[in-house]
Amino acid sequence: MAGPDATGRNLRAHRRRQRRRRTLIGIPLAIVLVLGVVGAAALVTRDGDTTAVDASAGPMTTDPAPTTMPPTPATTLVPSPDRIDPPRSADAVAATLTRVERELRAADRDPGRLRVLGWEQQLAYRQLSNHADWIAPVVAALPPDVAPWVQANLDASAALSRLTPPQTELPDWTILTPPPADVLRGYYAEAEQQSGIPWAYFASIHFLETRMGRIRGNSTAGAQGPMQFIPSSWAAHGNGGDVNDNRDAILAAARYLKVAGGPGDMDKAIFAYNHDSGYVRAVQAYAQNMLAEPRAYDGYYQWQVYYRTVDQAVLLPEGYTVGGPIGARTLPPT
Repeated sequence: MAGPDATGRNLRAHRRRQRRRRTLIGIPLAIVLVLGVVGAAALVTRDGDTTAVDASAGPMTTDPAPTTMPPTPATTLVPSPDRIDPPRSADAVAATLTRVERELRAADRDPGRLRVLGWEQQLAYRQLSNHADWIAPVVAALPPDVAPWVQANLDASAALSRLTPPQTELPDWTILTPPPADVLRGYYAEAEQQSGIPWAYFASIHFLETRMGRIRGNSTAGAQGPMQFIPSSWAAHGNGGDVNDNRDAILAAARYLKVAGGPGDMDKAIFAYNHDSGYVRAVQAYAQNMLAEPRAYDGYYQWQVYYRTVDQAVLLPEGYTVGGPIGARTLPPT
């Protein structure tokens, strides 16, 4: 994840970053840890700026991990992720991730159930962000089938671990409801057909940039839309489309990545999209998880927008806008 210019860094490093900023196409507004994936994530920005965003879901805790494994709870349907109590120990996180990662890949594709599973998944990784000392025992406790899936998400989070301090004000964003998951899958498939680049790369970038199109807000570099293009790059690759339209933006990203080296050299293509090696590793980790098991996409699709302030992490629900009738929601205590 790209980090901000830090006070005290030398002028040469600053100028290098300024030169890099002029070559990039936009800024990812949401990473997700990802959430970031492990939890608190910075909004990755292709202009070198980062915003403190909490990409998963619960506040920091200092509760010690108990030594006994709690029973694995069943998935309970709830109307909002802030109604879910996150796991409160390393053993509970391991149990939750084992259940959730398996159920996300199971035959039951009930939309309401998948929605809550995705929320639980995000909350569990958030707890690992709050408790780095839990990561090793959690990974050690995972069954062999689940461990690689979780490790890929942790690797993505580690690649996006550079954060700015918490912010004092909420961002000037509008949080939209994204198109249905299967509609977006259709757009990714169309992008694959046109470019030869596997669909999961578009899903991964869409997820990191704006949480599948949930975040509507421009970057400091003027990047726009669900795939975050600056005007000059949109003029070159947008083909006269609408930068704020998910389909148009995904197909433009396909054209951009193909020109930049995809599908033959996806690391090169992703690095051209965002000049940050951590971003490349994160995109690859999420994409490989989805290519290995396409149903994993249905979990990432549900991840919400959380934002870190100096006081706490808050949920910016779909429908949120500054000063609007739907406000930020504080998270339940743990």
